[in-house]
Amino acid sequence: MPLKPAAVRVPLIFKRLTGAYPEAHCELDFDSPYQLLVATILSAQCTDKRVNMVTPALFKRYPDAEALAMADPREVEDLIRPTGFFRNKTKSLLGMAGGVVDRFGGSVPNSMAQLITLPGVGRKTANVILGTAFGIPEGVVVDTHVGRVSRRLGLTRLSDPVKVEKVLTKLFPRNNWTLLSHLLIFHGRRVCVARRPRCAECVLNDICPSSEV
Repeated sequence: MPLKPAAVRVPLIFKRLTGAYPEAHCELDFDSPYQLLVATILSAQCTDKRVNMVTPALFKRYPDAEALAMADPREVEDLIRPTGFFRNKTKSLLGMAGGVVDRFGGSVPNSMAQLITLPGVGRKTANVILGTAFGIPEGVVVDTHVGRVSRRLGLTRLSDPVKVEKVLTKLFPRNNWTLLSHLLIFHGRRVCVARRPRCAECVLNDICPSSEV
Protein backbone atom coordinates (compact mmCIF):
# COMPACT_ATOMS: atom_id res chain seq x y z
CA MET A 1 0.00 0.00 0.00
CA PRO A 2 1.56 3.35 -1.02
CA LEU A 3 2.30 5.88 1.71
CA LYS A 4 0.02 8.87 2.04
CA PRO A 5 1.44 12.34 1.22
CA ALA A 6 3.56 14.04 3.86
CA ALA A 7 0.86 16.59 4.72
CA VAL A 8 -1.60 13.77 5.45
CA ARG A 9 0.89 11.91 7.68
CA VAL A 10 1.94 15.01 9.66
CA PRO A 11 -0.75 14.84 12.41
CA LEU A 12 -0.02 11.15 12.97
CA ILE A 13 3.75 11.76 13.07
CA PHE A 14 3.33 14.45 15.71
CA LYS A 15 0.86 12.40 17.76
CA ARG A 16 3.03 9.28 17.80
CA LEU A 17 6.25 11.12 18.62
CA THR A 18 4.49 13.00 21.43
CA GLY A 19 3.34 9.66 22.82
CA ALA A 20 6.79 8.13 22.47
CA TYR A 21 8.61 11.07 24.07
CA PRO A 22 6.31 12.78 26.57
CA GLU A 23 9.41 14.14 28.31
CA ALA A 24 10.89 15.74 25.17
CA HIS A 25 12.65 18.97 26.06
CA CYS A 26 15.81 20.96 25.45
CA GLU A 27 18.62 18.86 26.92
CA LEU A 28 20.86 21.84 27.65
CA ASP A 29 20.77 22.88 31.31
CA PHE A 30 19.83 26.51 31.89
CA ASP A 31 18.02 28.84 34.28
CA SER A 32 17.70 31.96 32.14
CA PRO A 33 17.72 33.14 28.52
CA TYR A 34 21.33 34.24 29.01
CA GLN A 35 22.39 30.79 30.18
CA LEU A 36 20.56 29.06 27.32
CA LEU A 37 22.16 31.40 24.80
CA VAL A 38 25.64 30.67 26.14
CA ALA A 39 24.96 26.92 26.23
CA THR A 40 23.56 26.91 22.69
CA ILE A 41 26.63 28.68 21.33
CA LEU A 42 28.82 26.12 23.09
CA SER A 43 26.78 23.21 21.70
CA ALA A 44 28.04 23.73 18.15
CA GLN A 45 30.01 20.61 17.15
CA CYS A 46 29.61 19.32 20.72
CA THR A 47 27.20 17.13 22.66
CA ASP A 48 24.70 18.63 25.10
CA LYS A 49 26.08 16.32 27.77
CA ARG A 50 29.57 17.78 27.48
CA VAL A 51 28.22 21.33 27.41
CA ASN A 52 26.29 20.63 30.61
CA MET A 53 29.53 19.52 32.26
CA VAL A 54 31.20 22.82 31.40
CA THR A 55 28.50 25.42 32.01
CA PRO A 56 28.13 25.23 35.83
CA ALA A 57 31.64 26.60 36.39
CA LEU A 58 31.23 29.06 33.52
CA PHE A 59 27.95 30.44 34.89
CA LYS A 60 29.37 30.68 38.39
CA ARG A 61 32.31 32.72 37.10
CA TYR A 62 30.22 34.80 34.69
CA PRO A 63 26.61 34.90 36.00
CA ASP A 64 25.34 37.44 33.48
CA ALA A 65 26.12 39.17 30.20
CA GLU A 66 27.84 42.06 31.95
CA ALA A 67 30.32 39.76 33.65
CA LEU A 68 30.98 37.75 30.50
CA ALA A 69 31.47 40.88 28.39
CA MET A 70 34.33 41.91 30.71
CA ALA A 71 35.92 38.46 30.86
CA ASP A 72 39.54 37.68 30.09
CA PRO A 73 39.37 35.61 26.88
CA ARG A 74 42.06 33.24 28.15
CA GLU A 75 40.01 32.41 31.24
CA VAL A 76 36.94 31.71 29.13
CA GLU A 77 38.97 29.53 26.77
CA ASP A 78 40.21 27.45 29.68
CA LEU A 79 36.70 26.94 31.02
CA ILE A 80 35.11 25.95 27.71
CA ARG A 81 38.05 24.05 26.20
CA PRO A 82 36.33 20.61 26.48
CA THR A 83 33.57 21.75 24.11
CA GLY A 84 36.00 22.11 21.19
CA PHE A 85 36.66 25.08 18.92
CA PHE A 86 37.16 27.00 22.15
CA ARG A 87 38.90 30.01 20.62
CA ASN A 88 36.13 30.71 18.11
CA LYS A 89 33.47 30.02 20.72
CA THR A 90 35.16 32.40 23.16
CA LYS A 91 35.14 35.11 20.51
CA SER A 92 31.43 34.49 19.88
CA LEU A 93 30.57 34.44 23.60
CA LEU A 94 32.38 37.69 24.36
CA GLY A 95 30.95 39.34 21.26
CA MET A 96 27.45 38.17 22.10
CA ALA A 97 27.73 39.36 25.69
CA GLY A 98 29.07 42.72 24.61
CA GLY A 99 26.21 43.11 22.16
CA VAL A 100 23.62 42.20 24.80
CA VAL A 101 25.08 44.79 27.17
CA ASP A 102 25.67 47.58 24.67
CA ARG A 103 22.50 47.27 22.59
CA PHE A 104 19.95 45.59 24.84
CA GLY A 105 20.72 46.80 28.36
CA GLY A 106 22.13 43.47 29.52
CA SER A 107 18.98 41.46 28.78
CA VAL A 108 18.82 38.88 26.01
CA PRO A 109 16.33 40.20 23.40
CA ASN A 110 13.23 38.22 22.51
CA SER A 111 12.94 38.89 18.80
CA MET A 112 14.53 37.15 15.83
CA ALA A 113 15.59 40.44 14.23
CA GLN A 114 17.50 41.49 17.36
CA LEU A 115 18.97 38.11 18.27
CA ILE A 116 20.59 37.50 14.90
CA THR A 117 22.50 40.78 15.20
CA LEU A 118 24.54 39.25 18.03
CA PRO A 119 27.91 37.61 17.21
CA GLY A 120 27.68 33.83 17.14
CA VAL A 121 23.89 33.86 16.87
CA GLY A 122 22.29 32.58 13.67
CA ARG A 123 18.70 31.69 12.95
CA LYS A 124 18.94 28.22 14.50
CA THR A 125 20.33 29.54 17.78
CA ALA A 126 17.76 32.34 17.81
CA ASN A 127 14.96 29.79 17.33
CA VAL A 128 16.26 27.83 20.32
CA ILE A 129 16.19 30.92 22.53
CA LEU A 130 12.82 32.19 21.33
CA GLY A 131 11.03 28.85 21.54
CA THR A 132 12.59 27.37 24.66
CA ALA A 133 13.49 30.38 26.81
CA PHE A 134 10.69 32.76 25.82
CA GLY A 135 7.95 30.42 24.60
CA ILE A 136 7.78 32.22 21.25
CA PRO A 137 7.36 29.80 18.31
CA GLU A 138 9.14 31.89 15.69
CA GLY A 139 10.38 28.88 13.72
CA VAL A 140 11.61 25.30 13.90
CA VAL A 141 15.11 24.50 15.12
CA VAL A 142 16.77 22.45 12.38
CA ASP A 143 19.93 20.72 13.54
CA THR A 144 21.49 17.60 12.05
CA HIS A 145 18.96 15.33 13.77
CA VAL A 146 15.91 17.31 12.67
CA GLY A 147 17.20 17.49 9.10
CA ARG A 148 18.00 13.76 8.93
CA VAL A 149 14.71 12.60 10.44
CA SER A 150 12.69 14.98 8.25
CA ARG A 151 14.31 13.61 5.11
CA ARG A 152 13.89 10.00 6.16
CA LEU A 153 10.23 10.63 6.90
CA GLY A 154 9.80 12.03 3.43
CA LEU A 155 8.81 15.47 4.70
CA THR A 156 11.47 17.06 2.51
CA ARG A 157 14.37 16.18 0.23
CA LEU A 158 16.21 19.39 1.04
CA SER A 159 19.39 19.58 3.10
CA ASP A 160 19.76 23.33 3.69
CA PRO A 161 18.52 23.98 7.27
CA VAL A 162 16.73 27.23 6.40
CA LYS A 163 14.86 25.54 3.53
CA VAL A 164 14.01 22.53 5.70
CA GLU A 165 12.66 24.90 8.34
CA LYS A 166 10.39 26.58 5.80
CA VAL A 167 8.98 23.20 4.79
CA LEU A 168 8.33 22.14 8.38
CA THR A 169 6.67 25.44 9.31
CA LYS A 170 4.25 24.95 6.43
CA LEU A 171 3.44 21.36 7.38
CA PHE A 172 3.03 21.75 11.16
CA PRO A 173 0.88 24.24 13.12
CA ARG A 174 2.80 27.14 14.70
CA ASN A 175 1.92 26.10 18.24
CA ASN A 176 3.72 22.77 17.60
CA TRP A 177 6.98 24.20 16.24
CA THR A 178 9.01 24.30 19.47
CA LEU A 179 7.94 20.87 20.67
CA LEU A 180 8.39 19.45 17.17
CA SER A 181 12.08 20.31 17.28
CA HIS A 182 12.50 18.57 20.63
CA LEU A 183 10.58 15.51 19.43
CA LEU A 184 12.60 15.12 16.25
CA ILE A 185 15.88 15.62 18.14
CA PHE A 186 14.89 13.03 20.76
CA HIS A 187 13.89 10.59 18.01
CA GLY A 188 17.07 11.25 16.05
CA ARG A 189 19.26 10.63 19.09
CA ARG A 190 17.47 7.55 20.36
CA VAL A 191 15.96 5.65 17.41
CA CYS A 192 16.47 7.29 14.02
CA VAL A 193 20.23 7.46 14.50
CA ALA A 194 22.58 8.36 11.68
CA ARG A 195 24.32 5.08 10.83
CA ARG A 196 22.00 2.27 11.83
CA PRO A 197 18.48 3.51 12.48
CA ARG A 198 16.50 1.21 14.76
CA CYS A 199 13.52 0.90 12.46
CA ALA A 200 12.11 -2.15 14.23
CA GLU A 201 11.70 -0.03 17.38
CA CYS A 202 10.32 3.01 15.58
CA VAL A 203 6.73 4.12 16.21
CA LEU A 204 6.69 5.56 12.70
CA ASN A 205 7.96 2.55 10.76
CA ASP A 206 4.62 1.91 9.03
CA ILE A 207 4.33 5.47 7.74
CA CYS A 208 8.02 6.12 6.97
CA PRO A 209 9.29 5.73 3.41
CA SER A 210 12.79 4.94 4.73
CA SER A 211 11.72 2.16 7.05
CA GLU A 212 13.76 -1.03 6.77
CA VAL A 213 11.09 -3.25 8.30
